[in-house]
Amino acid sequence: KSWVKISQIRTLSVKRLRKKLGKAKPKELELIIEGLNEIIST
Repeated sequence: KSWVKISQIRTLSVKRLRKKLGKAKPKELELIIEGLNEIIST
């Protein structure tokens, strides 16, 4: 299992991506989006 520190998210060109490392479940993705929205709105 992995975790993400929302405050350390940065952009990345899709050209630099090589292969998928995993897949987030819908609920996990929802929590990630909520965290990103908190950062963007402040």
